[in-house]
This record gives sequence, structure tokens and C-alpha cells, in this order.
Amino acid sequence: MVLTTDVPTREEFARRASELVPVLRKHAAWAEENRRIHEESIEALADAGIFKLRVPVRYGGYECDTRTLVDVASELGRADGSTSWVASVYWIPTWMTCMFPDQVQDEVFSTPDVRICGTLSPTAMAAPVDGGIVVNGKWGFISGALHSHWQVVVAILVGGEGEPMPIIAVVPISELQIVDDWHTSGLKGTGSVSTIAQDVFVPAERWLPLPVVLQGQSTSPANADRPIYRAPLLPVASASSVGTTIGLAKGAMETFLERLPERKITYTGYSSQAEAPLTHLQVADAAMKIDEAEFHAHRLAALVDGKGAEGASWTLEERARARADMGAVCKLAKEAVDVLNTASGGGSIYSHVPIQRIARDIQAVNLHALMHPNTNAELYGRVLCGLEPNTLYI
Repeated sequence: MVLTTDVPTREEFARRASELVPVLRKHAAWAEENRRIHEESIEALADAGIFKLRVPVRYGGYECDTRTLVDVASELGRADGSTSWVASVYWIPTWMTCMFPDQVQDEVFSTPDVRICGTLSPTAMAAPVDGGIVVNGKWGFISGALHSHWQVVVAILVGGEGEPMPIIAVVPISELQIVDDWHTSGLKGTGSVSTIAQDVFVPAERWLPLPVVLQGQSTSPANADRPIYRAPLLPVASASSVGTTIGLAKGAMETFLERLPERKITYTGYSSQAEAPLTHLQVADAAMKIDEAEFHAHRLAALVDGKGAEGASWTLEERARARADMGAVCKLAKEAVDVLNTASGGGSIYSHVPIQRIARDIQAVNLHALMHPNTNAELYGRVLCGLEPNTLYI
């Protein structure tokens, strides 16, 4: 066990992420074509410490706050949405693992630069057996599974005493079957394949009731007083996810401006697109939407980090607003990309022009069940109207 006392600053991590942009961009087209992150990109992320951002200090990690995650993912997303998405996804199950007993963490975090994928969908069944449970089922959309060491799975435990109960477990990825079914229009490089458990035994210490993790009720004495592990899961997951969308929007702006000096507006009198008032309005509109998206992302991160530092309890409205902020970031970032994509002209549909990949990636993010702007806005409005939430995922 290693104790890390010299944790880099948020600015240092953002700088490291920015320095990864060239190598991630170099492999972005390869990742999309091969439907997985390039090994060199994985190695670069590991060398920069990206996989350790949510790992406890006692295991050589950094226990970074969520504002750091937003800024790092934003830099990664400028280069490649799929790579940034996978890095962000790893941060969330890593945090979830920190809710488990210390002996489980000792096992999981014994692997250097451990990568943990996962899901919150209870699409499997579990049954009690001596010493633990046996799990059978299938999970989809498992981003980063192809490069993972462990997977956090969710199942419905049936049998024994009491009613059926959703549970969460930590399972070595080597004990699961991987189904190569990731053939999609967006976020192709994430390798978000399906995984299957067939009579997988999970020791008793490696599963918990799902509500324990959703509420951020750590069973780890070592993590009990650590600020980043004192929050409900959904606000944590929300703040961990949004940086990628901001990065995609910023990447769209960068690629648009790079192409702008050489472009005209065909079939008009404008020999330079940069001189057209329409272009000025479009660029300003997209820039303001990116600024607004950053506001919601930073407000969300400040809420999560502030509550954790204070050890304060969360109100229902705050938890609903966390999801609403996430949805707002996704919506605004997509709107910015849509504006820039529309302004990019017919030549932008060639596969070597990044804007077409960015547009498909941001669309895919906005369709994610937990990130969908409409779903999150409805939940927030429901709570503001004095109604109980109609979901456990808050």
C-alpha cells in the first residue's frame, strides 16, 4: 500500500490532459474504425495518471475533486470524444468501488492503473449461495470493457429472506463473456460492448445492496471521512460525466475555426466565409452556448465538492438539480455543435473532417438514459412542483 502525499493541482492535471491531445487526435479515426480505444491512447492516459484520479490516496491515487474531472475530461474531449468518455466512465465505477469494504479495495486497487467499467442497469439476476451469490445475466453499453480489469455489475437478488432486492457487485472482467456488438452511429471508439455472466460466483464481501451505493453510504472505514466519498452516487456520476460534452463542443469550435480561412460560401457572393455576418452570428452563438454549458458543469461540480468537504446532507432539490445541470450541459453542448456543424458546409461530411464525428458523438451522449436533457429537466421540474421523484436514480 502506497501513501501519496504530493497530489498535483487541478491546473497540473488539466495541463497533462492538454498535452495528450495530439496523441489522442492521432488515434481518433482509428478508434472509430476499430470500435475501441487505441492501446497507445490507453498507455498515454495511464502515464498521465488519468486512471488514478478517483483512486484513494492510500493506494497511490489522487482523490481528485469533481471540478478536476470536469476540466480534465474537457481537455480530453477536445481531442476525441470516445477516449474522454471512456476515461470518465472509469472514474464512476472506481468511485463506486470505494463504497465497498477495505478488503475489497485492497484486492481491486492492487493492480496498477486499474480500470473498472460498469453499469447501473439491473439486467441480471442473483441468487444466494454459501459464502456469497451467483450471478447470471447480460449488461449492455459497457464502455471501456475491452481495456478493463473489473466490472461493477447490478442485478436483482432473489431468494433467501426478504423481497427481491437490487444489488451491486464487483467482478473480475476475466470472469465475464464479452459480446462484440458495438456497431453504432456515435461514440464508436468507446467499445461499449455487452458482457455476460454465466453462474459467476461473487463472494459476500464483494456485493452490496444498490441503495447503499446510490446514497453514498460507504462501508469502508478508511474512506469514511474522505471528502470525495461523501456524496450520493448520481450527483457524483453527473459531475464526472459532463466534461466530455464540453470538450466535444470546444473541439467542434477548434475544427471549425481551423477550416474557416480557406472556406467560401458556395453559390453566394461571399468569397470568404469569415467575412459573412451569418458566420459571425453562428460563431458567437456557439461560443455563448459553450460558456453556458461550462457554467452548469462548474456549478454542479462546486455543489458536489462543497457538500463533500462539509460532510453536509443533500436535499432532494439539490440532487434533482444535479441531474438537471448535467442535462443542461449536454443540451447546450449539442446545440453549439449543431450550429457549427450546420455552418461547416458540404465539405465537412468527408470522414477526415472531425466535425462529422463530433456531431455523431454529441448526439450519442444526449441519447444516454441518464444524461438525456429532457429526462433530467422533467425530474427537476417534478421535484420543484413538490412531487416525489419517480426514480431511484437521484
